[in-house]
Amino acid sequence: YGNAAETGGDGGDGMSLPFVIPAQNGVVLSGGGGAEFTPAALAERLAELENLLVALDPALPVGVVGDNSPAWLLADLALLSAGRCAVPIPAFFSPDQVRHLVAETGIQFVFFNGRLVPVAQVFPYLSDAPAAAMPPLLPLGTQKITFTSGTTGNPKGVCLTAEQQMATVNGLAKVLGELGVTRHLSLLPLAVLLENIAGIYVPLSLGAQCIVPPLAEVGLSGSSSFDVERCLDAIGRYQAESIILLPQMLQAIVWQAKPADSRLASLKFVAVGGGTTPLAVLKRAEQIGLPVFEGYGLSECASVVSLNSPSAKRLGSVGKPLPGVAVRLAADGEIEVKGRGYAGLLGEPALPTQSWISTGDLGAIDQDGFLRIAGRKKNVLITSFGRNVSPEWPEGLLMESGLLAQVVVMGDGEAALSAVLVPNSPKLEAQQLAAAVAEVNAHLPDYAQIARWVISPEPFSPANGLATVNGRPRREAITQRFSESCQPAA
Repeated sequence: YGNAAETGGDGGDGMSLPFVIPAQNGVVLSGGGGAEFTPAALAERLAELENLLVALDPALPVGVVGDNSPAWLLADLALLSAGRCAVPIPAFFSPDQVRHLVAETGIQFVFFNGRLVPVAQVFPYLSDAPAAAMPPLLPLGTQKITFTSGTTGNPKGVCLTAEQQMATVNGLAKVLGELGVTRHLSLLPLAVLLENIAGIYVPLSLGAQCIVPPLAEVGLSGSSSFDVERCLDAIGRYQAESIILLPQMLQAIVWQAKPADSRLASLKFVAVGGGTTPLAVLKRAEQIGLPVFEGYGLSECASVVSLNSPSAKRLGSVGKPLPGVAVRLAADGEIEVKGRGYAGLLGEPALPTQSWISTGDLGAIDQDGFLRIAGRKKNVLITSFGRNVSPEWPEGLLMESGLLAQVVVMGDGEAALSAVLVPNSPKLEAQQLAAAVAEVNAHLPDYAQIARWVISPEPFSPANGLATVNGRPRREAITQRFSESCQPAA
């Protein structure tokens, strides 16, 4: 263990990027507003940003925040080049989650719109937050702390070294290099590790141009609102050859686009991951000629673990493990991964080198080595936008209202969460319950809010098959009975 100065470099010695950007004459980075960078211009800007880091305490990580833009990407690359510890801050985090992130990492400064500013200048509600007593202790070599969306109120910080990130980059480059992609369009927030690594580092290392317009321009707002027509128009306008989608985005595209839609003609590779993709959606993608390749990964494995490719594709699977990755199944069917591990979780003991990582996902491996995902080992819900949510989180807040005897939150694979409510009194009116749901939603990030709900006509009990003998709700049975009867929360 050490602090950021000991794990990520000394900040400002001109350390080069751990991958080579081919020195071609064309543009390698562009975005909204006409900003364009050749390799030479990119190197010049990185040097300017690295010089700003020299004045900062090298023991502290530095945040990166803001909408998708060349400025965000350049700040991330500058921290990587300088060997400084970076903390991407998702824009969809709630104030409580940002407070937790800042308190855990001790960051005092963030890159925002190309400038290095105090963190409270971007998040004014942090102005009265006490400074960290001492720099955080990080697993040795930590260069990036990526925070998951949080299955409970406080997201966890996954510590990754530059070497672990580059192992994923190199594995993906070996699989995708044959495609000859020259233009990648970022459709996901750059703070999401999947886009950060697979959508920035991989295209740049292969000599492709990264196009990073504001998220609103490509149809994404918050973490769960998607304008499919705006997205399709952006893909056509930028003549994108590769994109990364979440399942809900792909579903919207394949049902909106028509066969031979000219806006999709330039695409050579469409990766989809972050949650379960229905087989019907994948088949529809094939019917309209969309080159979709499903993959699987997790933050603890530096993002992508397995991926279908043009030379090895099996519909319904998440592909074969990337080069350098080993996958096996535990006795109970849980997927375990080796060869792409993280350094450890922030605030917890470091992991042994090359240890097997338990993913919490259940799966199967066929005789040809293709991996299939069977579901979650525990109750964690994964929305179709790739956000992980423990149902006990919003359930606990709803129970705090004092109006409910029981509640179950569902929404695995759905765009938004739903809830089944059991009032503690038959005299309660729907308007009172609606107000309670609205109050809880005000304290949750958008991906964990309750979008639809229904009142159960009876309590969950062993007699009706909705609870175990010791009173625990049978989630699958409740979901099957109520999933189609929920009404919008507002």
